[in-house]
Amino acid sequence: MPDRPSDRRARVTAADTYDVVIVGAGPAGIFAALSLKDSGLAVCLLEKGPALEHRTCPMQSREAGCARCTPCALLCGWGGAGAYSDGKLTLTPAIGGKLQDYVGQEALGRLIEEVDRTYLDFGAPETVFAPDERVFRDLQRRAATADLILVRSRVRHLGTERCREVLRRMREDLEGRVTVMTRTEAVEILVEPCEDAAAKRCVAGVRLADGTAVRARYLICGPGREGAGWLVGEIRRLGLGLTNNPVDIGVRVELPAVVMEDFTDHLYEPKLIYYSKTFDDQVRTFCMNPYGQVVAENSDGLLTVNGHSYATRKTELTNFALLVSKTFTEPFREPIAYGRSIAGLANMLGDGVIVQRLGDLQAGRRSTPKRLAKSVVQPTLEQAVPGDLSLVLPYRHLRSIMEMLEAMDRVMPGVNSRHTLLYGVEVKFYSSRPELTPNLETKIANFFAVGDGAGVTRGLVQASASGLLVAREILRREGLAREERASEGSSSR
Repeated sequence: MPDRPSDRRARVTAADTYDVVIVGAGPAGIFAALSLKDSGLAVCLLEKGPALEHRTCPMQSREAGCARCTPCALLCGWGGAGAYSDGKLTLTPAIGGKLQDYVGQEALGRLIEEVDRTYLDFGAPETVFAPDERVFRDLQRRAATADLILVRSRVRHLGTERCREVLRRMREDLEGRVTVMTRTEAVEILVEPCEDAAAKRCVAGVRLADGTAVRARYLICGPGREGAGWLVGEIRRLGLGLTNNPVDIGVRVELPAVVMEDFTDHLYEPKLIYYSKTFDDQVRTFCMNPYGQVVAENSDGLLTVNGHSYATRKTELTNFALLVSKTFTEPFREPIAYGRSIAGLANMLGDGVIVQRLGDLQAGRRSTPKRLAKSVVQPTLEQAVPGDLSLVLPYRHLRSIMEMLEAMDRVMPGVNSRHTLLYGVEVKFYSSRPELTPNLETKIANFFAVGDGAGVTRGLVQASASGLLVAREILRREGLAREERASEGSSSR
């Protein structure tokens, strides 16, 4: 495909050298770039997808289905998967990733405050969903009666269309300060022996898909969930350690919005956790979209399911994911491959995303177009194929999901209705985490891994915070280096 005029892709040569190269223009990469833009450092941001204005998906037309574009416009391009997300900013350190494991709860809280201020500066709305103590305690009590844990959270909701406007303004702010190359894929991380005896290997840059190299003294890798598999492969090739995160696999649930309004009107996104009676596995709600719609995503050839909601355009339905978290032990080393295999099975049986009425699943039969037509809830993802999720999901996962629906129904009657729709499958590809220092640096000097693709975060805010954290560490090191050079210059005189 020829480059379009406004889809900037600078032509690189083997001689191109920057101080900092950032791989991935998702929230982690963007916030790193915003933090470095006025530093005087030469910064290059690489993104394999298109510019924001060229991120168009055939499924945005109600008549069109997934064209299996490579890369997927919903997942790749300026803004990352977050450009087409619901735009929920979860302002609670306990939610959205594992960054607190590296910097501590208090420091993460400060990072989140700064991230939130930045989003506000670029056009995020002032409204925050944060119920008063009396309301929250009442909702928490109701959840507890059904063995559900309701996690306290504060949420600022952008909406999908406003999210894109915020990202557009961020891109404009970087113009002329950071070199941005879209439609430019990094395929290999380059390293070399270090001159500094304190480290054996230092980062040297990246090799691009066209064979050219971009050299850098610092590398920040934030490839997003879609690029998580690539990062894992590079980490292993470089001989670095990996830790398996829990594997999150489940379904997206769609039901009438009125069923959950008591919770969504106060919390916007109620975070509910349940431990199944049969297996004691954790099941949690994720990415809840009040008055939203269900969408499909193409993750490197696999169709999975997700959800959106808009600030100005609303449906009468709410959708959310139910994810079963399972931590595997040795000798298992392939959490991403495991999730992809289950998604692949759904694609094989349904030629894409499968949708099933809960009543059909409970009755042990597949949904058909005729049965689906009788449902009170009609799917917002019209391209989903009626089918049978019991042929896709492992029994352990399916049993745990059905238990949680029953528990939620005791608090929000109607959740466990036979008309509730289940879409499958939803898989989160952030299941391997490189071994990192508190500054998110690998054992290769000046090579940092950030965001959801590194398994460190699970949402917009913590991903943004991880980029901010690493950028500050680079600025700190550069400040020290400048002081040392100034000191050496003074002593020589």
